[in-house]
Amino acid sequence: MTGADRGPGRGRRVILWRHGQTSWNVERRFQGTTDVALTETGVSQARRAARLLASLRPDAIVASDLRRAAHTAAELATLTGLEVAHDEGLRETYAGVWQGLTHEEIIARHGDEYTAWKRGEPVRRGGGELETEVADRAAPVVLRHADKLPDDGTLVVVSHGGTIRTTIGRLLGLEALHWESLGGLSNCCWSVLGEGARGWRLLEHNAGTLPEPVLGDDD
Repeated sequence: MTGADRGPGRGRRVILWRHGQTSWNVERRFQGTTDVALTETGVSQARRAARLLASLRPDAIVASDLRRAAHTAAELATLTGLEVAHDEGLRETYAGVWQGLTHEEIIARHGDEYTAWKRGEPVRRGGGELETEVADRAAPVVLRHADKLPDDGTLVVVSHGGTIRTTIGRLLGLEALHWESLGGLSNCCWSVLGEGARGWRLLEHNAGTLPEPVLGDDD
């Protein structure tokens, strides 16, 4: 069910928070479902962002089970005392043979596939998942946890750049062709969806930038 299909809102809010920096982000290497840890910089980013997000008094935290997201979520859990629910449905897009390749290697070896994807065509990058399939698994996780919130409650979802973008697109009811119009998230930045009478609305996007460059799988 998309935000557009839902009844009158209860003032709930969903914060979609991207994980901190990894070494593969710095190398512009496609991570996908590869379980890459945070760098020291990534840990610092998570701690700084967690202080800001804790001030919003979240009611619940759910995170991808990949280490980079789980570690980021743990920093917020430490400050809030909340337990983190981990769900593999929030993992980054599986991209088959693209995973582990740098941006330049992807362009050199799979240029036509990359160009088609950037045009908005449904492409199984590297033989992996379609963006719509990522939304099919991630958006229901977000909605399921949001449904448990009290009125005016706040859920923090800790995930990955590509997964967050597709999830926002799905919850806003946008056609998949237009999901690319949502810019990427910098490491440890977040977007905020608020629930109104006509469904979910995008209230903030890529909040928390210093600014930082966008280094991620959805470039």
